[in-house]
Amino acid sequence: MKVTGFTTKVVSVPRESGPLGDGLASLASNFITLKLHTNEGIDGISYAGFTSAVMVPALKASLDALCEQVIGEDPINVEAINHRLTTLAGSGSPAGLATRTVSAIDVAIWDLKGKALGEPVYRLLGGFRDRVPTYYSGKLWRPYSLEELAESAAELVAQGYKAMKFRMGAEDTAAKEIARMQVMRETVGPDIDVMLDINQGWDVNTAISIGRELAAYDLYWLEDPTHYSDFEGLSRIADALDTPIAAGEYHYGIMPFRYMLEHRSIDIVMVDLLRAGGITQWMKVAHMAEAFNLPVVSHLAPEFLMHGMAAIPNGIYTELMPWAYPLFKEEPKVEDGMLVLPQTPGFGIEFDDEALERFAVN
Repeated sequence: MKVTGFTTKVVSVPRESGPLGDGLASLASNFITLKLHTNEGIDGISYAGFTSAVMVPALKASLDALCEQVIGEDPINVEAINHRLTTLAGSGSPAGLATRTVSAIDVAIWDLKGKALGEPVYRLLGGFRDRVPTYYSGKLWRPYSLEELAESAAELVAQGYKAMKFRMGAEDTAAKEIARMQVMRETVGPDIDVMLDINQGWDVNTAISIGRELAAYDLYWLEDPTHYSDFEGLSRIADALDTPIAAGEYHYGIMPFRYMLEHRSIDIVMVDLLRAGGITQWMKVAHMAEAFNLPVVSHLAPEFLMHGMAAIPNGIYTELMPWAYPLFKEEPKVEDGMLVLPQTPGFGIEFDDEALERFAVN
C-alpha cells in the first residue's frame, strides 16, 4: 500500500460553550479534516484542530504542505514517517502548528496501517484490553451557575456516567470556589469520581490553600492548577496536597514529560494527542510514565485516543470530550461507564461526508 494523495477540509462544529468561558471563540470547534488516499482505494482519516479560528488557515496550509511529503510512503513505516515529518516541520524541535500538523498525519497513517493489516489500532499498539474507563468532560463549564452545575451533573449521573470533570479557577474568593465543589459532590453523591480542572488559573499558594480545603470532598484529581511550565511550582503543590495532581496536556512533543517526571511535578500524566505528536509519540510518553510508576489519562479526541488507552497497562481514564463527534457516522459506544473499542480495522470510525459538507467553512 502506498499513499497517493490527500483531501483536507476546514469545518466548524457548533458547541454550547468551552472551558475558558463564553464568547465567540468558545461556541465552535474548528477542525481541518484529513483523508489520506492510497493505491488500494483505502483512506486513512484524522483531523487537525482544537485551535482558534484565527490560526486555522495557517494550520491548513501546514497540513497541506506536509501531506505532500507523505505521497508515495508506505503507512507500515509509521515511525519513519513521523520522524521525517517532525524534522521537516520543526527541525527536530516540535511545537505549535508543526506538531499539530504531524500529529494529524500520524493518526491517519495509523488508521491506514490498521486497515492494511486488518486489525484495530489498539491491538497493533499492544492490545492490553478492549474497553477503557471514561469520564464525561463536555459539560460543567466555568460560566455555569451553581444551579446549572447541579442540573448538568445530575443529568450525567442519570445517563450512567460514573465519572465527570468540572471547572474552577475563575471565582474572586476561595469560598466561591469551594461552593462549586460542594455542589458537585452533594449532587452526584459519594460513588461518582469527580475531577477538577483549573486550566492554569491559580498561583502556587492559591492552589495549595484551596486544594487543602478540597480534600474533604474526595476529589479524584486536581488538574493544571498553575502554569504548565512551572515544574517546581507543580512539585510544591503535589507535595503539599493529598489529592493527586494531573497535568501535561499543554506540552508539545515528548521531552517536557521527562522533566515533569524527573521533577515529580505530577501524580497523573495527562497527554494530548495533537500536542504530543500523534499516536506514535503519545505511546512513548505513556511508556515513559509507566517507567516512573505513574498512571496516564488522555486529553480530547476520545475517538482516537481510546485506542492508545486500551493498549497500555497504566491507563486509568479516557476523557470523553465529544466536540468532534458530529464529524463521524457513529459515536464511540459507552457501556457501564466504559468506552468499548471497535473491532473493525484501523480506528473503526468513518467520516460522515454529509456532515463535513454541512460544517464546511468556505
